[in-house]
Amino acid sequence: MSGLLKWALGALAAAAVAVLPSAPASSQAAAQGWPTQRVTIVVPFGAGSVTDILARIFADEMTRKWGQQVIVENRPGLAGTAGVAKAAPDGYTLMVTSNGHTVSGLVSKDAPFDPVRDFAGITRLGSAPLFLIAFPGTPVKTVKDVIELAKKEPGKLNFSSPGLASTTFIAGALFRKAAGINIVHVPFRSAPDAVTAVLRGDAQFYFAPVNLARDQAEAGKVTAIAAATAKRMPELPNTPTFTEAGLPFVYDSWFGLMAPHGVPKPILEKISKDWAEALKAPDMQAKIKGQFLVGVTDTPEAMDKIVKEETANLTEVFKEAGITTSQK
Repeated sequence: MSGLLKWALGALAAAAVAVLPSAPASSQAAAQGWPTQRVTIVVPFGAGSVTDILARIFADEMTRKWGQQVIVENRPGLAGTAGVAKAAPDGYTLMVTSNGHTVSGLVSKDAPFDPVRDFAGITRLGSAPLFLIAFPGTPVKTVKDVIELAKKEPGKLNFSSPGLASTTFIAGALFRKAAGINIVHVPFRSAPDAVTAVLRGDAQFYFAPVNLARDQAEAGKVTAIAAATAKRMPELPNTPTFTEAGLPFVYDSWFGLMAPHGVPKPILEKISKDWAEALKAPDMQAKIKGQFLVGVTDTPEAMDKIVKEETANLTEVFKEAGITTSQK
């Protein structure tokens, strides 16, 4: 090998080594200086919803922490989510959404986005403990009773929800799958309508948030069957978890922070860590608890995993139920 060739190869190798760290270093530097301008949090739900309130709690805290204005924009429906998917991946447009995000791309054939591919997870902000409640006239008191009756008379029992993209539908569908039973889904136009159906006995079951379950159970208007949580909740301390009742089933409705796909990982990690730090403050915990939520944090990788696995599980659930999805 000639001296000139050796010199050329050595120069190329040195250049390669020198270039390799540049992209991560640049990305890291961008995260250290971020944000340098206003950050917009898009909420694909109306003002006053739990998702909206949680987004505003986050925005207020991060405005203080980052020294830049963080604003919330309500853009209800698929158009709001689609707008975030198409936004510049620079971290200045984020989205606070519910776990309904994992179904949004499945139930609409015209959804202009993919709930997994087009987004980057950052962290969950909070989770809402859910309880299976029943109309008192339904001849069941325990999870075992529900499963036994459903297997004895498939299709006789039903559960209500505000629709296919709702948290209560997701919980009911996953419970149905975990228990291996046939209980019919009855969709209503809104959550109040779905709850009223159970109070009247027009439907047997509903997966309710903890405040609703507690209030209606204490009033004797429903029976609290089980909590879909890892451990019992202090609001209903005598109500067992599904796992305690013999069915290993845990499902917390979540509210999470996401970004358009392509936002540099160091920015995602910074936001996640800043939220985790904010949650250590007692006043922040009190604000979250005031919405009957539990404050939670995740790494971006963990959040991505939650969205990916839940979307896959629900795609399977929908197909088993004979529901056509738009999964690409």
